[in-house]
Amino acid sequence: MDPFAPVLLDISDGLTKENVEAMKFMCPDIGKKRLEKINNGIQLFQCLREMNLIGADNTRFLRHLLNNIKRADLLDILTNFETHGPGPQEQQLDPEEQAKLNIAKEVISEQLGKNWRKYGRKLGVSDSKLDHISTKHPFDLMEQIMELLKEWQKMRGPEAKVDSLIGALRACDFNLTADRVQKRLSEA
Repeated sequence: MDPFAPVLLDISDGLTKENVEAMKFMCPDIGKKRLEKINNGIQLFQCLREMNLIGADNTRFLRHLLNNIKRADLLDILTNFETHGPGPQEQQLDPEEQAKLNIAKEVISEQLGKNWRKYGRKLGVSDSKLDHISTKHPFDLMEQIMELLKEWQKMRGPEAKVDSLIGALRACDFNLTADRVQKRLSEA
């Protein structure tokens, strides 16, 4: 399997229609007819790969495109690939810890409320990723929080632990939510 394909898929998933249009504008070498048929990031990346403008060992042009559309959160995905390589395909958590995390994420998404950004910063999620989450789910607070928690778990990989989530809640003075997480975990 191509190690660069999942990176391009992750980046494509984060692109808005406006982002894709802006990126297409910066790719006149593709040709007008072909550009008109491109509707999403995957199609654009496929075209750029066919033209050898991007690849696992050639990320400069993709970096240029993402810089120009001011998507630092997506640049982080690319930088991570450049720094660490493809890495393991899936870093698995202990099933028991994953079950605890699922319970904690459910309680937190139900209880946290509008101060989720403060919590995200305490968890170490970048402001650009927080902005992307807000844009992706502008009117759904619970989805914003769930997306934040998914992003945090993806960042932490096998290091993701419920104790970290509870500790960050307490550090933000969200003690009631932290207590509810612990209560629900003790009942499970």
